[in-house]
Amino acid sequence: MGDMNEIFDLGSDALHGIEQRLGMSRRDYLQFCATLAVTMGLPKGAEAAVAKAIETSQRPSVIWLHFQECTGCSESLLRAEHPTLEKLILDVISLDYHETLMAAAGHQAEAARKDAMKAHKGKYVLVVEGAIPVKDNGIFCKIGGHTAIDLVKECAADAAAVIAIGSCASWGGMPSTGPNPTGASSVAEVLGKPVVTIPGCPPNPYNFLATVVHFLTFGKLPDVDKLGRPKFAYSRLIHENCERRAHFDAGRFAMEFGDAGHRQGYCLYKLGCKGPETYANCSTIGFGDAGENNWPVGCGHPCIGCSEKGVGFTKPIHQVASVINITPPQQYPRIVEEQGKGASFASAAALAALAGAAAGAAVMLTRNLGLSHAAEEAERAKAEGKSKDQAQV
Repeated sequence: MGDMNEIFDLGSDALHGIEQRLGMSRRDYLQFCATLAVTMGLPKGAEAAVAKAIETSQRPSVIWLHFQECTGCSESLLRAEHPTLEKLILDVISLDYHETLMAAAGHQAEAARKDAMKAHKGKYVLVVEGAIPVKDNGIFCKIGGHTAIDLVKECAADAAAVIAIGSCASWGGMPSTGPNPTGASSVAEVLGKPVVTIPGCPPNPYNFLATVVHFLTFGKLPDVDKLGRPKFAYSRLIHENCERRAHFDAGRFAMEFGDAGHRQGYCLYKLGCKGPETYANCSTIGFGDAGENNWPVGCGHPCIGCSEKGVGFTKPIHQVASVINITPPQQYPRIVEEQGKGASFASAAALAALAGAAAGAAVMLTRNLGLSHAAEEAERAKAEGKSKDQAQV
């Protein structure tokens, strides 16, 4: 993968000016690259390749489109701290078109998009945020006089990679639930081909950043599952790495918000947690650069399965999840279950006396059965002897 000692050698020019560019020390930069490498599930030594790629490779041009969404995915990106947003878009990627963040507006904004597509034809990364309405020829969402359908097809035609960020772009999300009056659809459905999807409402910004850095480092997008989700982030159930999993296995569940179990951090399965049927890395990476406990379950609320089609925004929040690997029995006791009282000394003595009497009766019965059997045998032998005497006469 690379030699980190060589790259971070004080005499090397590989990271020349890294402190000024990214506003972080070489040590912090090393930690940032190592974090991205671990997030992507890369082997030991990959952080060197990540560091070298970010430092020496040409920044990929990114065109970011907005359609049916709440801008929550962009807001999540704004909260990234390592690096901060301005360092990300100025030093790691080249964010050439983003309707929320760019200074240009109107015709200038559309001109910037077209210029970026022309200058980086076949090399830019297209990021789509939000579902795409297809009903009535897409009249429910138009930008610069063009429908979302036309825009995404135009921009995807010459893109090196297409990334659908957020649940709305990945599978329709909230706009596609219920009667779906606008025909809100995913990017893959509109383009008619697989794309990389990073679902979540919102997704973790480092899942997006790691995907882009993987493309920057290796010239290709990371491995994905059958739904187009990067395996490094969506290959495991949230339930598998949840900090409350031990309570689930032990049968300790919060039954109500604020009860004893809820206050003690017991499993939220019976409060409707969808972690057992949702694939994501929320339980390991957390949100807001505040540690892995900074996510819904860590804060005391059940996971709603926002990244999973057919779960998030579809199942009621407090409906019990369909556990994919193992379903706990419903007869688990409550946190404080009433218990019976122990037997008193008198009742125990009476029980022992009854047991003793029963044992004595059993011995006597056995003895009597033995005597009865011996008597029957003697009578049979006597009868047989008489029969022999009569036969001789």
